[in-house]
This record gives sequence, C-alpha cells and structure tokens, in this order.
Amino acid sequence: MCGQWKQITLALLLCLLSALAIHAQDKTPKAAQKIIGYTITLVDGYSFDVDEYTKQGDETWVRKGNIQRQIQEPIKSIKPILEQPKAEAAEAAKPVTTATTVNTTATETKPAAEKPIWIYLVDGAKFRVDQVQEQADGAWYSRHNVSIFLAKERISRIEYEAPGTPATTRKTADWTSGNSSIDQLIRTNANRFGIDPYLVFLVIEKESRFHTRALSPKGAMGLMQLMPGTARRLGVRKPFDAAENIRGGTQYMKELMDMFGGKVDLVLASYNAGEGAVLKYGRNVPPYRETRDYVKTIGKRYGLTGRQPGAQTDVPEPQR
Repeated sequence: MCGQWKQITLALLLCLLSALAIHAQDKTPKAAQKIIGYTITLVDGYSFDVDEYTKQGDETWVRKGNIQRQIQEPIKSIKPILEQPKAEAAEAAKPVTTATTVNTTATETKPAAEKPIWIYLVDGAKFRVDQVQEQADGAWYSRHNVSIFLAKERISRIEYEAPGTPATTRKTADWTSGNSSIDQLIRTNANRFGIDPYLVFLVIEKESRFHTRALSPKGAMGLMQLMPGTARRLGVRKPFDAAENIRGGTQYMKELMDMFGGKVDLVLASYNAGEGAVLKYGRNVPPYRETRDYVKTIGKRYGLTGRQPGAQTDVPEPQR
C-alpha cells in the first residue's frame, strides 16, 4: 500500500512540474517581428505601401525601391507591415486535404496564366498593363497597383496578348515607343546614366509623343524637348537627332536626380519648370498648373503613389 502511495505522489509531482514548465514557456516573450514596410493611409481613405518613411520637421518622405517623394496630402495613419514568421508561412502554404479528395488521384493544379494587356497610343507608343476596364470616354487601367484613367482620344487600340508569346517573356518588353531604334537609345542612355528607362520613356511620350522634329512655341526641341541653352550646356549640337537628344535629355535627368537626391517628383518638376523654380519654392513642386499637371501625369503613370501633389493653395512661399 505504501508503494502505491509513493507512485501516486510521484505522478502528481511530475504533472505539477510539467504544468509549471508549460506555464513558463507561455510566459517566454516572443521574438519581435521584423518590420518590412509600412502602409500609409491618407485622410481620403487612399492607402499604399512603402519600404520606409522619414519625418523631416512637418514633412513626410517615403521610399519605394529607389523612388523617393514627399507626401503632401494629409496622412491619417502609418502602420508597419510585419514579416510573417516562417512557421506560420509554411503552415499557410500546406495544402488542405479533405475527405472528398483522399481517394482521388493527386494532380497539381496550376493557376490560369493571365493574358498580358497592351494599350496602344495614337502616337505609336504602347505599354503593358495588369488590368483594363474600357468605358465610353476612355479606359481605366492598373499597372503595379496604380489605377489611371486614359482618355479615349489618346488610345489607338487595346490588345489582349496570348500568353507564351516571345514579347511576354522579355523583361524589357512592357513598353515601346513603336520605334526599335528609339527604344534602344532609351535603354542605352538610361543604363549609362543610371536612370530607369521606363521613366525616360514616359518623359519623352509626354514631351513630344516620340516626334523627333517636335518644336514647341517656347523653342524646346526634339524628342526630349531640350531648350537651346540646356542643349548647348549638355553638348547637344543636333537637337533633332534622336541619339544626341536622348543622350542630352537623359544626362539632364541624371543631373536633376543628383541635385534632388533621387526624388522623382522634384526631378519631373525641374524638367518642366526648371530647377530654379523648384529651389525658389523651397525644394517643392512649384504651384504652376502646368507643372503640377506634368508631375501628376507622369508621376502617377510611373507609380510614385498614384496621387497628385498637394492642393495648389497649399504651397510654400518662394525663398527670397
């Protein structure tokens, strides 16, 4: 009888120790999850993700990849995006087996391949988009999580490309001016000066619609609409020559990138209104309607945040 009580006492003691160990394990603090980005929500409800953000006084700057820009709209909240623990990610990736599938032959189901969509512009350029919704007055399209409206008069046609064609497998085949020589000049000079070729493509499309002989009322010349003084400073002797013009315009964009620390909205504003105007307004987009529309149009298509700069009444005073 005494032996039985000893066994019972030992069993109770082991159960108590096990319970204490489990309780202590629950009390052990979990490792802090790594922050891999931030979700920024504006007061109007629009949200977008960025890699990091910084506060400089009353200004909020964000970075997405190599793109930096100032958020000029009122911000409602900034929430961190936490890295999913590997165990949870692996658990989520496990296939769910149900009673109805146990006796069936295991077959791997591949998701249906999406058909790439191309929007052709009236000037001969075209670019790939993720989704498109056609309307009577134009089309809404999305590219890299940015939704943009394109007026009907700008669109030549919209094509849904069959998957598996050679164009869909090329990394640089998501845009073209319609002229392979110009495309190659864009890529060559963009790589030379460290500029995203898609950004150069958008600037040329906005500036000249890829017309090599374009001439503005103010005297801007060629594909990238170089002013005479800028062309001379950059060593462009033949501004209507595609090779010289794109080289000079891309070099100018590189100078602006260096001047404004890679902030694309300020680079675009400077390209349109001159760097002097951006400096005059305290390194902000000037309150000129043309410049604001220019930054909004190209910046949105490039995917800065899909938002236009702040209201025109909310601008700093010129620096004296």
